[in-house]
Amino acid sequence: MHPTLPLLERTSFPALQRRSVETLQVNLGYRCNQSCVHCHVNAGPQRSEEMTRETIDAILAFVECSPEVKVLDVTGGAPELNPHFRELVVAGRQRGLRVIDRCNLTILEEAGHDDLADFLAAQRVEVVGSLPCYLEENVDRQRGRGTFAASLRGLRRLNALGYGAPESGLVLNLVYNPQGPVLPPPQGPLAAAYRSHLGSLGIVFNELFTLANMPIQRFGSLLVSRGEFDAYLQLLRLAHRDENVDRVMCRDLLSVDWQGFLYDCDFNQQLGLPMTRRAGRRLHISEASAALLAGRPIVVAGHCFGCTAGQGSSCGGALGTDSTVASAHPVVDLVAG
Repeated sequence: MHPTLPLLERTSFPALQRRSVETLQVNLGYRCNQSCVHCHVNAGPQRSEEMTRETIDAILAFVECSPEVKVLDVTGGAPELNPHFRELVVAGRQRGLRVIDRCNLTILEEAGHDDLADFLAAQRVEVVGSLPCYLEENVDRQRGRGTFAASLRGLRRLNALGYGAPESGLVLNLVYNPQGPVLPPPQGPLAAAYRSHLGSLGIVFNELFTLANMPIQRFGSLLVSRGEFDAYLQLLRLAHRDENVDRVMCRDLLSVDWQGFLYDCDFNQQLGLPMTRRAGRRLHISEASAALLAGRPIVVAGHCFGCTAGQGSSCGGALGTDSTVASAHPVVDLVAG
């Protein structure tokens, strides 16, 4: 049994309903060139799950019959490792979608991906790059030795193409994750610290997204091994703020796994909490449309407090600006780990 399942049975979360599907978040598979400690999908080089072309065709058919969809958010693993990644990106752009690539940055210098940055720029894809800290020691501890230096090389390559520069239209956002079982610090001041430090290295970016670590998969297992799992879940629950509930991503986002099955969010996907039809059968994207899904109840459980705790957290960063709940520690302390 997954370590979070007992918690799901005894923790309540406010009932939610879907509004529509503005963002289609597609997980192309769990294969990755990295194995990060905080990874909530347990991705890594040994994973073999991979979305097929047939499933991608079903996704595009969903888009065709769902004019509500405005954003195609492509994730993984390292989504770029899927052989159909570029076809999906091009198809999304041809259909007028805003396409986001959730990129680990180090993939930009992997063999066979030498032209990836140029492709992303040519398609005007928004890049959301994972850089969980601006200090080399912390990034390498969390993501592996040499990752920080490789990430900086990737950022410089993107900057050289215009990413992050004012007026270029090439959007480069970064993602911060805490080093351990704590809430992220306030997004605004931390973004300023990132800009100052990375700017001294000649790197620019648009926005910083601060995300809370979800106690599932690899990070959840780490918490269990350290005896910190229950305390972290209690921290999330006590820091819950009702005003964040209306802005959680699952209200307007649809998560699709590598097989094409549907979930209210990427976290539910990893916990095996799918959207279902009658008799509990999993709902596949080939059977759905945005109109069909509007108004459905959202599958919620204890881990959902990770999105409403403190300033709130979603794939687009903090939901609010309040800093009193997010952390009682100075930003530098949390960043330094």
